[in-house]
Amino acid sequence: MWYDIVSRFNLEAIISGEAESLCAFVERAVRWGVDLSEANLMLADLSGANLRNAKLSKAYLFGANLSNASLQGADLSDAKLKRADLAGANLAGANLASANLNKAILVGSNCARANLERADLIGADLTNAVLREASLVGAFMMGADLSGADLIGAALTRAETALSKGLRIDAPEDEQESEASCYCST
Repeated sequence: MWYDIVSRFNLEAIISGEAESLCAFVERAVRWGVDLSEANLMLADLSGANLRNAKLSKAYLFGANLSNASLQGADLSDAKLKRADLAGANLAGANLASANLNKAILVGSNCARANLERADLIGADLTNAVLREASLVGAFMMGADLSGADLIGAALTRAETALSKGLRIDAPEDEQESEASCYCST
């Protein structure tokens, strides 16, 4: 089947070619080092895809299925992932700064050491997600479900967490400590 991946801004082709599926086509593009920044992949089924180190800055992935995808080290800064399914995805070390993950499903995802600074996680489901040492500085997490999430070592400075479910932040007992401890309960 023939595929054209176009820019979401000017509809110019980023890459075109044949593959057995869109998922296989995108995986090949990533393997070849194609910059998919600003790509329109709305509602794409990329479940289980190997997208390690993918260049997807400002990509439009609204409602995309990225469940169980490997996105370690990927650049998803400013990407539009509203209502995307990232359940079980490996986002360790990924750059999701200023990404729109509004109402995204991140159940059981691995976001260890991910950059989620200023990310929109409003209403996102992060149940049982691993967010160890992730940077959530300035993130918008209102109404997010963090039940069972692992936030050990995560930076939550200036994060908006009102109405988030399952999050408890303890103030430091020792004045020399600079970060609060975070716990998520079910």
